[in-house]
Parts: sequence; C-alpha cells; structure tokens
Amino acid sequence: MDMGTSAEANAGAKAEMLSGGQILVEALKRQGAEMAFCVPGESYLAVLDALYDSQDAIRLVTCRQEGGAAFMAEAYGKLTGKPGICFVTRGPGATNASIGVHTAYQDSTPMILFIGQVGADFIDREAFQEIDYRRMFGPLAKWVSSIDSVDRIPELVNRAYHIAMSGRPGPVVLALPEDMLTAIAPIQHASLSPIPYPSATDADIDGLAALLRKAERPLVILGGSGWTQQACNDMQTFAENAGLPVATTFRRQDLFNNRHPNYAGYVGLGMSPKLVKRVEQADLLIAIGTRLGEMATNGYTLLKRDSGNQSLVHVHVSAEELGVVFPTSLPINAAMPAFASQLLELANFPVERWTAWTQEGNQEYRADVVAQEQGFDVDFSRIMAWLNQRLPQDAIVANGAGNYTGWVHRYYQYSSSRRQLAPTNGAMGYGVPAAIAAKIISPERTVVCFAGDGCYMMNGQELATAVQHDANVIFIVINNGMYGTIRMHQEMHYPSRPSATRLVNPDFAALARSYGAHGETVTHTEDFDEAFERALAIGKPAIIELRTDPRAVTSRRIAHELIVE
Repeated sequence: MDMGTSAEANAGAKAEMLSGGQILVEALKRQGAEMAFCVPGESYLAVLDALYDSQDAIRLVTCRQEGGAAFMAEAYGKLTGKPGICFVTRGPGATNASIGVHTAYQDSTPMILFIGQVGADFIDREAFQEIDYRRMFGPLAKWVSSIDSVDRIPELVNRAYHIAMSGRPGPVVLALPEDMLTAIAPIQHASLSPIPYPSATDADIDGLAALLRKAERPLVILGGSGWTQQACNDMQTFAENAGLPVATTFRRQDLFNNRHPNYAGYVGLGMSPKLVKRVEQADLLIAIGTRLGEMATNGYTLLKRDSGNQSLVHVHVSAEELGVVFPTSLPINAAMPAFASQLLELANFPVERWTAWTQEGNQEYRADVVAQEQGFDVDFSRIMAWLNQRLPQDAIVANGAGNYTGWVHRYYQYSSSRRQLAPTNGAMGYGVPAAIAAKIISPERTVVCFAGDGCYMMNGQELATAVQHDANVIFIVINNGMYGTIRMHQEMHYPSRPSATRLVNPDFAALARSYGAHGETVTHTEDFDEAFERALAIGKPAIIELRTDPRAVTSRRIAHELIVE
C-alpha cells in the first residue's frame, strides 16, 4: 500500500469530521443563507465559532435584545421572500424573541428561529433556563422541533426551510441542544427540495372570467405575502387590461403602485370612509393573497357574511384559508406568482361597463391623500405630504404600531417594489429594528422609520446596532407624550378618566447623540424639511423628534378635549 496515498485519504476523511455547529452553518450556506441576526449566548457557542469561519458567506448582525433581533429577521423575510435567520439563547432569550415569531406568523413571513437549548442529559429537570419549546411556540409557529442528533442537522434544516416557505409562509423554531452542537460527525449534505407552488386550474380561470362578465362594480383586493416583483407587475398589467379598480390591504400597500389611475386605496384599519362604502357597493370582490383577517376587514365587518348580491373570489396559496370566515363564490388555491401570470391569459373584458366605477374610486383616493391640515405647530399631515414628494421611489418605509401610523398609511404613496415594512399583527417596537435590517440588506436605498414615542422606546436600544453596523436610517419619532391609541380609546369609552397612558420621555435628539447618531428636534412644521435634509446628508443614523400635540388623535379626527396632565 502506498503510505502517502493512505495518509492523504485519512487526512481527507478527518477534514470531513465537523462539529454540530459547523454542520449547521454549512447547511445554512447550502440553503443560500447570507445573513443572520443574533444576540449571542453560551448555549450556542459552537455555532458562533462556526460562523467566525464563514464570515465571508454569512453576515452576522449582533443586536441588543432578542426581540429586536427577531424583528430584524422577520423584516429580512418580508423584503427578500427568503427565511430570515435568527439565533438566540435559551430561556429569557427565547421568550424575548417570541414577539418576532408571533409577528412572522400573523404576517405570513418566512423565518427560522434557532434557540440554544440545555444538553440532552439535562432535559426535563428544569435545568438553568430550560423551556419546552414545542409547548411554548406551538401556537406561534408553523413547526417547532429540536435537533437532538448531529446526524440529522442537514435533514431538519432543509425541512425548516421547506416548511417556512411552502404554503402560507411563516416561522419555524428549532432548538439546538448544547451537547449536540459540540458533537463531532461526518457531514452528510441533504438534497435541497424545491418548494411546490399551486396554480389555478382552467376551471378556476374560466369561473373567474364568467363572474367578471356579469359584474357591474368589481373590485380587486391584494394582500398577504409570497408576492414577487414579477407577480406585482403582472397584476398591474391585468388591472390595466381589464380596467379594474385595485385596493390593497392594511400594511400591504406596496403591492400595487399607489399613483396608478386604477388604485382605490387600502382597506382595513383607518381606511377611507368612502372606500368602505365602495367595498360594500361592489358586486364582485376578487381578494388575492390576503387571508381576509380582522385587520384587513375592519373586525370582519367589511365584507358580507350573507353573500346577497356580492360575489367573492378568494385566491390564497393555502387551501386552509379559503372560505374560513366569509362565504366564497369561487375559492382558488394558487400562489401569487403563478396566479398573476395566469390572469394575463384573460381577455375580452367589458371594460366600458365599469370604467366610471374605476375612475370614481381613484378620484376618491386621490382626494383622500391631499393633506388635511389640523392647525397645530407640528402638522404631521403636511410633513407626510412633503415626504411623499421628497423620498425616492425605492425608499423603504418602516413603522411599528400606534395611531401615528394612520398618517403614514394615509398620506404616503408606495410603488410596487417591496417598500413597506409594517406589522399586520400590530406589534409595537417593530419599526426601529425592521428599518435597521432593511438598511443593512439594501444600503444603497433610503430607509425611513416612523415610530411613536411609546413605540420607539420598546426597541430604541437597537440604535446602537444601527451605529455599529453603519445602518444610516432616519428615525422620525412622533412624540405626543402618551400611548396615543390607548388614550383615544379611553376618551371614547371612559372619557376624562385617563389611566396608565401618560409618558415621560427622554430628549430623543440628545439620546441619539449619546449613541453617536445625529439628533434634531422639530417643534414647527416649516422646520422639518431642512432637518430632514441634514439627517439625510449626515452619513450616520439620525433621529428627528417631532413634538406633536396630543389632540391630534388620528389623521381624520381631532380630540379637543384630550389633555395630557
């Protein structure tokens, strides 16, 4: 035997023996992972060590709290359509990260959360920071499992990707026992499985065509996830060919060009009262991609439960979502890219029958985005109108939850190019980390985050992450000194009895400077444009604090009786 050849063979064999942490990172690389968000923990040190050797392939973004890291991973999934990857440690790390998992679930966003876990020999002893993740995350995720054997890492990572992206996209949670991550084994790559996407049948397309031929007042409603740029383009072409009015659902406004003459506005929380009437008057609703959940249907009141003279076509990638809440004339199980492409096959529309209907819907929408000035020193409607003209068409806009978002949703117009990052589950604290993730993913694009004073403080510590990673986001903090949404409901249901809603806030501009960011305070509307231009040119993250009047409750209502003590 040639001893040299034998030694080389043995060396080659040894080179293939890797730790569980290394095998996990190799599996992620094979899936195309290029970025991950984390708060480090001793429970997955072997993964962190493996990522050290793969810095050129996977960028690791270190965050300041697991909730922020999970929100960043969710935003990555929204922007790219690929699962956002998040690593957190066991126990408190996992509980902090759960808010991002809930957001990904309700927003139908692909995401994979990896959690360090106690070693197998400690399981079920209530060891330090031990949690049963199957029980904890069961209602929050599409699938929860634990990789208990190093040999199964490639298989289960592949399955996690498959589940996160197939059907209705969503989050997957995988626990990583500490002893499994340090175990040594030969790497065995799993074959990558293509994701199956359903398409409409010929009978579905014929059925839709038949309903359109009978319609007098049709309305298309776009929502949900799983859209590609091509799908959005195809949908716009279909709407143009058919002359159809198009609305988008709550916080999915970037699925259709808002400046298009066929656009009718967005449906859901804070929608235009005239669009409410238009939805009620429609004799054919074509809901594509949306689950038709609570936020998109104003508490399930927008659509008719008894169909009457209104037909509903519901298109969704998951058959389980069809006909669940509202009676459906034509349920279609199809993925958005496939269905949008199939719509281009339709022709011979009776466009003249609903031309006036489409034009009226667009006229009402355009009238609604004209700034309705409220007469305060800082008028957020005028600021939004200015930003609507100033920001580039590919700017990414992020926000969390609160009444301040009503101005953003009403007055800002999106093109159909993955520009809106907002949680449909209403998670406060989302906007700051989401915007940071967006800027890291697309550093060449302008990224603006809107956050209320309460919303900002829930994840404001991630400003340190922005500074560390050169994510030059402009954070616009709307400070009215209270939890505005809750105070509004208190005044509606328990007038003059405010409780637990008053806030004492820091000087946000000074806070920004303490982090090494740029900070400014705006107390008059006319000062905003110059402050924004300075923030845009400064070359680092920036906070612009808007001191707003608490009586500006919503973009449509002023509560003169609302006074902060």
